[in-house]
Amino acid sequence: MDPSVGLKQQLVSHLKGGEAFMPIEEMLEKIPFSETGKRPADLPYSFYELFCHIRFTQKDILNYCTLKDYSAPAWPDAYWPKEQAPKDEAEWEEVKTNYVQEREELANLIISPEKNLLQPVPSGKHNFFREVLLVIEHTSYHSGQLLILLRHLGLHSS
Repeated sequence: MDPSVGLKQQLVSHLKGGEAFMPIEEMLEKIPFSETGKRPADLPYSFYELFCHIRFTQKDILNYCTLKDYSAPAWPDAYWPKEQAPKDEAEWEEVKTNYVQEREELANLIISPEKNLLQPVPSGKHNFFREVLLVIEHTSYHSGQLLILLRHLGLHSS
């Protein structure tokens, strides 16, 4: 058996959460739509803003790893939503669905037998392994902030 298979499976496990941080799906179950745009305790972001940022960054890194003609969005403006809350529940559901689908696309790429983790991404600047770790690190960092928001909103206790 290829020794990278176990490593790939572990990366996917970390990508989905639950190893060192609460899976985002559990946090999404805790937040009612009516609370997604609130900024409690003078925090500079809402649950919606943070989640959209996580989703956008994950999608951006996925694009970076797969597109030959990748062009980086403008930092930081493109990486954060312009609105504090979704316009309606349909938009909120779409953001959540896109996040899970794009994460699954990245997971499938990781686990693919043809994918060499040390292979450079199409731009040639970094390898795929580094980019996967970046998604995991970024998601875990902001997942902690999502949990703080849930606590301030009275939706999760420690």
